[in-house]
Amino acid sequence: MVQLKQQTYTNYIKDRFGFAGEGHLTDFMVRHAGELLLGGHLNLNELARNHGAPLEVVYTPQISTQIERMYAWAAQARQESAYAGQFLYAYATKANFAADAVQTALDAGAHYETSAAADLIIAHSLFRQGLLPADRLICCNGSKEPNYLAAIRALRLDGCELVTPVLDDRAELEALLACPAPLQFGVRERAAGNRDGTHPGNDRFGLTDAEIELVAEQIANSPHQLVLYHAMIGSQVEDEAHFLATLRTSVAAYCRLRRRVPSLRYFNFGGGIPTSGYRLDFSFDYAGFLTRLMATISSTCAAYDVPMPDLIGEFGRYTVANHSVFLLEVGAVKRGQPGQPDWYLMNSSMMVTLPDALLVEGQEFVILPLSDWDRPAVPVRLAGRRTCDSDDVYPRPHRPPLMLPDAGAGLIVAVCGVGAYQQMIAGRGGAHHCLSPEPARVVVSAQQGQLTTRYVPQQDQAAIMRLLGYQPRPMPSERPLPLPVAASSRPLRITPVVVGAGGLARRRIHPRPLRLARQAAAGD
Repeated sequence: MVQLKQQTYTNYIKDRFGFAGEGHLTDFMVRHAGELLLGGHLNLNELARNHGAPLEVVYTPQISTQIERMYAWAAQARQESAYAGQFLYAYATKANFAADAVQTALDAGAHYETSAAADLIIAHSLFRQGLLPADRLICCNGSKEPNYLAAIRALRLDGCELVTPVLDDRAELEALLACPAPLQFGVRERAAGNRDGTHPGNDRFGLTDAEIELVAEQIANSPHQLVLYHAMIGSQVEDEAHFLATLRTSVAAYCRLRRRVPSLRYFNFGGGIPTSGYRLDFSFDYAGFLTRLMATISSTCAAYDVPMPDLIGEFGRYTVANHSVFLLEVGAVKRGQPGQPDWYLMNSSMMVTLPDALLVEGQEFVILPLSDWDRPAVPVRLAGRRTCDSDDVYPRPHRPPLMLPDAGAGLIVAVCGVGAYQQMIAGRGGAHHCLSPEPARVVVSAQQGQLTTRYVPQQDQAAIMRLLGYQPRPMPSERPLPLPVAASSRPLRITPVVVGAGGLARRRIHPRPLRLARQAAAGD
């Protein structure tokens, strides 16, 4: 009987995704000479050789690339649809608050979107430093606690004319009407969030049509202006035709309001633009989508005889998802149950690294091996070794397994799409599940056309313990163990033995003195 040769990982990728083995794998990952290059420039294999794994790799030029691409698609769409309004790109900073990410987005021309007081306080600091230019909109979304309202007022009184509170409740307007400097306001349409009943979480945001009418009247009788209408359809564009049909209803509401409120000029269609970090077979016609979106808005405005608004898109996940990857190492392989894939036990925690895999139904990530593409491709599941938790696995139990080379222990994989939300949910610098330490981090930025690199060591165990209230104390000096009264006067010797490089120290009691002590105690 002839045994068929297993398919190599290279052939699996070729047959499954049409990738020839070299060149562009995705719009952010290139394989060249057998090695993976993030953004086509940053060699992940080399970083793994130099720094080991686990390792977080941050490549901020990819953020600039994402923004530049979207502006180019929008310009193409405006031309093809003859759209008269402007297109504004706002970075939804809740996706990644890291200074490197925010500053890169601002440098690339992004406007700013906030969701809480802490976020706006960061914006205020950037504004004072001149890093957030005065000509950028700051759209303040979300429900506004007193400290959020105070932060809006403080930023406006500090001279920021384009801070724009988007009203989520009538009480927010009542609190801000007394601001001595004129504010420009936005309103968020509540109906847009859950018209089809598939996004119940969005139902809590925004104002009803009747509330918008009352708010518009109050603002009209004040020194302030109503300038923005926000309709957030959903968290992702899952069905373009449905998205545009739903959006048309919101645009019609904008138009009716615009006929009575001439200061209204911005239509914010929110976020939801998908990104390529989660599927190798990803495909989305960005320019075509924006062209059809602009055509929809244009035709609706024409029907109501109102000017086309300036459009605002809030892009969080799209902006930053692909600028970061985690490099994780297979520490050991454990055989699966009969008929089930083997377990690749990772020297990390999947729960901490990829919280969206637990929180978002069906969330996937592109995971690619750095080496061994010539070895057979086998189905596997990943599991974190740094927790003792049955949920610390990827993919989820009801999802198909991954296909990876059968290289086993020592294989390093790149987990893509982790630049948005993953660290913001898991946290940075704190105490994580099962005290899993944060990996070392390499941050690569572009400065005046040159790439600069910053290395941040792995999170320190002592710092984690201090966060939890433990006071680190020096280890007690070694002392002989007390013997029973009848024991020999010869002391027991305790000798430290170090197990493996980087392993934990264990202590071994030498057997001969212990045996003598037991004999003495027994009267032998």
